[in-house]
Amino acid sequence: MGRNATFEIKEATIAGIHAAYHNGALTARQLVEGYLERIETYDKKGPSINAVISLNAKALEEADRIDATFRASGFVGPLHGIPMLAKDQIDIVGMPTTLGSVLFKDYNPGREGFVVRKLREAGVIFLGKVTLGELGGGDTHGSLFGSTRNVYDLERTAGGSSGGSGAAVSANFCTVALGQEGFASIRRPSIWNGIAGMRPTIGLVSRSGVYGGWPTMNGSVGPMARTVSDLAALLDVMVGYDPADPATAHGVGHTEESYARGLDATALKGARLGILREPMGYHTEPESDDFKQVDEVFNRAIDELRAAGAEIVDPIVIPDLRSLLALRARDAANDDAMFETYLKGGGSPYRTRQDVIGSPLFKQVVPGSQRRIAHDDTPERHHAYMIARDTLMTRMLKVMADNRLDAIVHKAVEHQPTLIKDGLKPPFVNQKGASHINTFLMFVPSVVVPAGFTRDSLPAGITFLGRPYDDGKMIRLAYAYEQATRHRRPPNATP
Repeated sequence: MGRNATFEIKEATIAGIHAAYHNGALTARQLVEGYLERIETYDKKGPSINAVISLNAKALEEADRIDATFRASGFVGPLHGIPMLAKDQIDIVGMPTTLGSVLFKDYNPGREGFVVRKLREAGVIFLGKVTLGELGGGDTHGSLFGSTRNVYDLERTAGGSSGGSGAAVSANFCTVALGQEGFASIRRPSIWNGIAGMRPTIGLVSRSGVYGGWPTMNGSVGPMARTVSDLAALLDVMVGYDPADPATAHGVGHTEESYARGLDATALKGARLGILREPMGYHTEPESDDFKQVDEVFNRAIDELRAAGAEIVDPIVIPDLRSLLALRARDAANDDAMFETYLKGGGSPYRTRQDVIGSPLFKQVVPGSQRRIAHDDTPERHHAYMIARDTLMTRMLKVMADNRLDAIVHKAVEHQPTLIKDGLKPPFVNQKGASHINTFLMFVPSVVVPAGFTRDSLPAGITFLGRPYDDGKMIRLAYAYEQATRHRRPPNATP
């Protein structure tokens, strides 16, 4: 069902779906059937996007239950009957959590965390799980599934590590999706697939039942959607304190009553935006034509921001930005504890990070993920990173204060999507151009929104980066830009 008698599934929004439910033009079963048909038609056939790892065998049963409740008593919650896909490092009862790896192909932990439970209570129907950078990092290649294709150019990567989520939302395989970010893993695949995405400030959204959560801090679950309004509606349900993830204690008192109800198409009028131009992306090549094509889109976006009423401070400079970012390091002790916490009680054959590294199957893991999991960062390197993080946070906040800024704007990704073949052979091009200042700092929100297309007809975007817990303001600014420009364009690969 690309279309039923009265409802067009392509580019459907939460508000549009709910209106169709109310007026009898659509049922949850029809909508789920429509998305499943699109997945069948475009994910493993035709363009073979290869974004879906597994489907929920009970999705239609859940849709029928939602429809019965609606007939009896109305909507079950604010996301009534909204079909969603989730990155396959997020546990959902009744489904495996594979991490995109042969190491975990049979792992079925039989549990789910705070966010998934809240979404279910709000009326979400989980359609299934989608691909990711293997073991939760890097562009979307994995020993279990291969590579996920970019919906705008099938020879290119969908980005990552939430590449399956980005591709699936853009291809209209679902209404919205869940991603997870520890580097640029929500924002890069969002923009490379022409959708909006957000990494909330650490503490707003729980990571319980998610690989890459407590006691590590830099990973964050976030919403991915075709529109900023859908992204905000999703975040409204996701936020909250969860004792199972102590990081959420930081967020207590910092959530807005509603991120969706606060949307304002005029929010850019009078907003002071600092333009951060200094190249800072991962393995960025500022002299390349590829970088320059993205820069052209960025320059047009600044003009669009000014036309929408923003006061532009261009450029701003954060002292020693790149040298501080270069000191990023992992905390090996917390990484070890995270593995043990996540795997405990889930029936996994592994108990520790070293168990995973020592498995005979580990040699099948894609090289980038091997290096990330088997890292040798020392306590001394991590200590230097902690000092650099505090220094950079103070310097960023001082620049914002000195210039009376509401937000910093920078390129979402500094390069176009890279070729899949270049990610599968030396030098294993991966995450090229990914801007990671927000995950380096952790306690700042970052929202990306499409800003148009390059000369190569590939999507590019801009980022709204703000002070800690200014998530609502960043969403409002992104929404105002989206409404002023309407750059989202569905891909031709999945008509």
